Amino acid sequence: MKFLRMMPGYGETVITEGDPRLDDEREQLVREFRRQLDEGMWAGVPLQEQGGRREALLVTDFDQIPAGADRVLFWPRAMGGAPGAHRPRS
Repeated sequence: MKFLRMMPGYGETVITEGDPRLDDEREQLVREFRRQLDEGMWAGVPLQEQGGRREALLVTDFDQIPAGADRVLFWPRAMGGAPGAHRPRS
């Protein structure tokens, strides 16, 4: 599994990679996953493309990553809140 950081204007950079089936590599992946989220990044797992449309499953915990996923993408959060965030109106 590879962790890739997406940066506008720069493309993707490999952050780390490892085999989540191996305990020591899984620990490293979990630590890096948490660090990226703590830095304010979104995390997503690319889904199978259908009809040329790109989609990703947003994840907030390492255990939400589907088995067999080969990469996780991290990108900076946009200003204005989380996707689907609901702010009550006054």
